[in-house]
Amino acid sequence: MVRSGGRQIPVVVLAGFLGSGKTTLLNHLLHRSGGSRIGAVVNDFGAIEIDAMAVAGALGDSTVSLGNGCLCCAVDGSELDVYLERLARPSAGIDVIVIEASGLAEPQELVRMVLASEHPGIVYGGLVEVVDAAEFDATRARHPEIDRHLALADLVVVNKVDRVADAERVPALVRSLVDRAAVVPATHGRIDPEFLFDCRPAEERVGQLSFDDLHRDGDEHTGHLHTGYDSLSFATGRPLDPRRLIRFLDSRPEGLYRIKGYVDFGPYDTGNRYAVHAVGRFLRFYPEPWTPGAERLTQLVLIGTDIDAAALRRELEACGNDGAPHADEQGMWGVLRYVQGAAEDPAA
Repeated sequence: MVRSGGRQIPVVVLAGFLGSGKTTLLNHLLHRSGGSRIGAVVNDFGAIEIDAMAVAGALGDSTVSLGNGCLCCAVDGSELDVYLERLARPSAGIDVIVIEASGLAEPQELVRMVLASEHPGIVYGGLVEVVDAAEFDATRARHPEIDRHLALADLVVVNKVDRVADAERVPALVRSLVDRAAVVPATHGRIDPEFLFDCRPAEERVGQLSFDDLHRDGDEHTGHLHTGYDSLSFATGRPLDPRRLIRFLDSRPEGLYRIKGYVDFGPYDTGNRYAVHAVGRFLRFYPEPWTPGAERLTQLVLIGTDIDAAALRRELEACGNDGAPHADEQGMWGVLRYVQGAAEDPAA
């Protein structure tokens, strides 16, 4: 079994070369966060609390600068923890933290710093790399390290596709350079925030969400950004087999870049449901105690481009538990690899 502790706040690293549109994307997230509170570590290094509904202009006024413009060189891990502590304290009510790096920062070092953090209240939430479609060829020629940065990413936003004659060429080129990362074209940094985090305050996620809460779509979303993408909603009262689900997740197709929801593993852990969060190749499970009397369901939403929804549904249905009343003690090990702090102690 897994002992579920306090809620951990995901920390998303937002990187990209100078002028790619990182701040524009962050400001867009602020306006479209659905009521979630975003904490941000921004630009030359400033930690601030941001109400997700605040105007974008308030961001710059609250930034603390260290002067050298390179976050990964400006601080060490212990200094980063100081800023994360401010944002992750329960009284701040933060739901997600976004680190917007300098355009000259080294993404690998930023990821390393977050993973090395000793703060128990945060968890690494993935690397988002922003590229400028109009300048991509020239930037890549001057800075070949861009290819290495892309290879590390969990999500790549190809921004400013409205400024190029062939809007498909650069995204296709980027897809050839990444390692299973999701690649999303955008204009003015406009991507659906739900690709990165659940747009709903943590307090409202307590207890069993209805499926309508989990996958909010319908007439009110007509014309929204994600209408150009495919989605699959999957719900079942049959517990899933952890080994089968991990095989499905490890082999998920490249076009499937966002998975979120809750999983019931039945006899493998009768005390917890497992929130699942995947962006590109990044995957994490979060055990949460079942609410007394709650209906035990698996509820998942899958978002991607050019996905075969019918085939994915069949694969998910095949992940169902065959009805064995008892679980073998090693069955959850694959899941525990993606639960922070649990993989070292499978019996925890």
